[in-house]
This record gives sequence, C-alpha cells and structure tokens, in this order.
Amino acid sequence: MAKKIASLERPEIGMKPRLVVVLVATASLGLGVAPQWSGRPVDLGRPRLIPEAHAQSMIRNLIARLRGETMPTGVVESNGRIEATQVDVSSKYPGRLAEVTVEEGSNVTPGQVIARLSSPEYEAQLRAAQADVQHSKDALTAAESDIASRQSALEFAKSDFERGAELIKSGTITKQTYEQRKRNYDSADAAVKSVIAQRDQARSKIKNSEAEVDRIQSIISELTLVAPRLGRVQYQLARAGEVVAAGAPIVTILDLTDVYMTIFLPAGDAGRLNVGDEARIILDPVPDYVVPAKVSFVAADAQFTPKTVETKDERAKLMFRIKLKIDPQVLQTYYTRVKTGVRGLGFVRTKADVDWPADLEVKLPKPPESAAPDKAPEAVAPAGPAPDNKASDTKTPDAK
Repeated sequence: MAKKIASLERPEIGMKPRLVVVLVATASLGLGVAPQWSGRPVDLGRPRLIPEAHAQSMIRNLIARLRGETMPTGVVESNGRIEATQVDVSSKYPGRLAEVTVEEGSNVTPGQVIARLSSPEYEAQLRAAQADVQHSKDALTAAESDIASRQSALEFAKSDFERGAELIKSGTITKQTYEQRKRNYDSADAAVKSVIAQRDQARSKIKNSEAEVDRIQSIISELTLVAPRLGRVQYQLARAGEVVAAGAPIVTILDLTDVYMTIFLPAGDAGRLNVGDEARIILDPVPDYVVPAKVSFVAADAQFTPKTVETKDERAKLMFRIKLKIDPQVLQTYYTRVKTGVRGLGFVRTKADVDWPADLEVKLPKPPESAAPDKAPEAVAPAGPAPDNKASDTKTPDAK
C-alpha cells in the first residue's frame, strides 16, 4: 500500500513530505490499523501531510513494539542473569587428598562421597588412644581383683579386733596386743579404700580414653567429604595427591533447587513489590518459553546500577536489587537442563489487579525423561558430622 501511494504522487512534490507519507502508511499497517479512506475521490494532486514529529513518534512506537520493548501498564521488565546458591565443600582438618570421586559437571546427591583425605597422624593418634583404653581396662580388672583380696583381709582384721576388744576386758591379752589388732584393722580398712579409689580412677580413665577414641574417629570420619545437598559440581579446586589446609575448599557445588534471577528496578517500581509476588522469566537462548517465578527478596537499601545492567533511563542511578526465584517444581522437572549464568529478562507486576499479557503466560518445553533424584545412594559414606560447608551466591573462584 505504501508503494502504491508513493507512485501516485506528483513528481514535483518534495522528497521530505513524500518520505513522511510513506512512513506514516507503513506505520499504520505495522500497527494493524487500516488507512481511513473517505467515500469521495481522493485528490492525488494534494496529498495530506502528517507533521514530522508525530510521524517519528509513530515510528518509534512501531519499532518498540516489534522489539517487545513496550509493556502493559503495571508490568515492568529488567535484564538479569540466572544464578544459584553456591556451596563450598571443605575439610575441617588438614590432610592429603587420597581421591576425588567427582568431576566438574557431575550431579551429586546429599550424602554422596565427594573426596577422601588421608592423615597418618590421626590414625596413629587413634591407635594410641585405643591402647590407652585397653590399658585402663586392664588397670580396672587388677583393681577389682585387688579389692576382693583386700576385703578378705579387712574382714579378718575386723573380727580379730572385735575378739581382742572382748579379751582385753577379761585381761586375757595385753593392751599392746589389743592396740596391734586395732592398727591391723585400720590398715586393712585403708587398703580397701585405696584399691576402691584405684578402681574408680581406672573407670574414669576408661571413659576419657574412649572419649579420645571417639574424638579421633570423628576427625577421621570427617576426612571423608560428602555432598551436603542436591546439586552439580561447578568447580574442582583440588586434585588427588595435593595437601590441603583446614577449611580449604575441595569442590564447589551449585544447589540447583535454589535458582533465581537477580534484576534491578528503580524505587518507583521496587516499592510496589512484595515478597511472594508472581514473576516471569524469559531466557535469551530460549525466548519462546516463559518460566514461572516468584519475588523472593527485595533489597531494603538502594545501590548504584551495576555496569552489566542496562536501564532505559540513564538518570536512574540508584536501583533496588530484586531476586526472582524459579518455581522449585519446575527446577525438579527440568533438573538436567538447569544452567546458571544465562542472561534474560525478568518481568514483575507492580499492580496486583493486572493480568499477565498473553505472551507472558507460562510456557515450558516438554519435560525431559530424567529429573532430579529424590534421595542419595545408600551406604555412600560413614556416619559422622557434616563437613564444613559455607553457602554463598554464585561466583567464580580465583584460579589455582
């Protein structure tokens, strides 16, 4: 239609008005609005010209609509990227890495063995503690047998002393003999109390030695590192044979059940959001799909716009950080396809009564055959306290 109108114009008409007529007709057709023709003949010798500013505004609206930059009132968008909670798995104690059972990209389940450390020092301490336990048990056995013999001697000394007390009244024995029997009785009683104390001390030493054995066994069990949660190995920071310090991370795991997009919005939009509001995410690699999400965090303090975030209004220097958490059920279903670092657009509604546009209705691909595992494999690691794990946001570690 635009070409037909241009061909009917008089040649003496200037280039600039003719260009405006063509662009206006094109904009009308692109917006789905048919040109309005009256019932009377059109005067082709006097074409109707549209003001240039109005024509440029129509063209800008057309381009914005074609690019998807125009949003309904109450729906705002912002650029962001997919992130996930990051967990560094490390050992509480130093040692040499005997083996690392996973690689970068491996999927892990809670309780799955990730790495094992060897420490001959702790193993030697364990053997020494076990020997102390056995020594204390032997001392207890000796003390209990000694108590039996001492008790027998005490009973004899007591009966001898009691007979002497009756005989001294009748003058059958001398006072010196009586006092000797009394000293024998007191000595036997003291000997019994002494061996009883030795028995109690041996029991206490057994408890202390067993506690030391438990402590060292706990350390050795923690030298076997297990996955603290369901996820994927993002980085392997140490290799078998390396000596690692206490607290040094061995692998970094991404928790793929806690995936979110971080976006930045001005105060006027962020102030209308509540935690739990619905959101939508469209990723650049798969723009045909719309992922459901919810607002899980709204920053209380504003910050300067990061360099990686583009804003329409360059004057909006202070922005509020918003986290859009993807539906956990969706993550469970598409577990094998979840990837972090992917960029896209996040959409939120600043008005609760506004419906989502048709192109922002949830649309997901066909579910894959394999989903996230429900539980860890059985008997993957010895029982013991969990490793020293520190959760943080996704980040790239320093190169080693």
